[in-house]
Amino acid sequence: MPERLTAAGLAPYIQHTLIETGLTRERMIRHARECVEYGFDAAMVPGSWVGLVADELRGTGIGVASAIDFPTVGVMTSAGKAAEAAELVRLGATQIDIGVQVGWLKSGMAEEFQEDIAGVVRASGVPIKVMLELPLLSMDERELAVLLAVNAGASYLKNASSGAIETANPKSIAWLVDRAPSGVLVKASGSIKSAEQAISLLEAGAALLGTSAGVEIVTGRASGTTLSY
Repeated sequence: MPERLTAAGLAPYIQHTLIETGLTRERMIRHARECVEYGFDAAMVPGSWVGLVADELRGTGIGVASAIDFPTVGVMTSAGKAAEAAELVRLGATQIDIGVQVGWLKSGMAEEFQEDIAGVVRASGVPIKVMLELPLLSMDERELAVLLAVNAGASYLKNASSGAIETANPKSIAWLVDRAPSGVLVKASGSIKSAEQAISLLEAGAALLGTSAGVEIVTGRASGTTLSY
């Protein structure tokens, strides 16, 4: 990370997120074009729009990301998650964020928790970012969740799925960075709404930032009041 990072310089670290109900084709195309205009790392979009966005971004070098078992985490079957992952890649996704089975972890189902992630890794063949939902876990559960996610083949560890679970903060990111082995990176997510906050997360060791306020952050405009993923 550059020593003197400016708001505009944050763009390459941001996964520009637009996941909500009622999105139109026009809005998704505009979202993809914003990624090109500002130089964001990737467009994070709903699975139903991956094909369109992938077509729009083809040849730009900007990634196409989507999320599985989200925004309500832990409700899909493992087979369903793996099948969706394979389909998203077929449509053009280059990376995928996935929810985890928090309830399984808390029920002592460690093997099932790990295999749920591993199935997506095997089915997709692209980098998988695992949304660990740290605030919902005890300290022992957090340690175990990291170990299981890494063993399953996760490429990235995430503090949370959205601001509904945790506002991304340097403490959580540094905790994950300290436990991520070589080759596994950390993505920060959850109500990232200012350049100052974004910079603090990168300084804590985050490699990527997931936010729906990317344009506001890099341009210095005030972010809206909607939930920032």
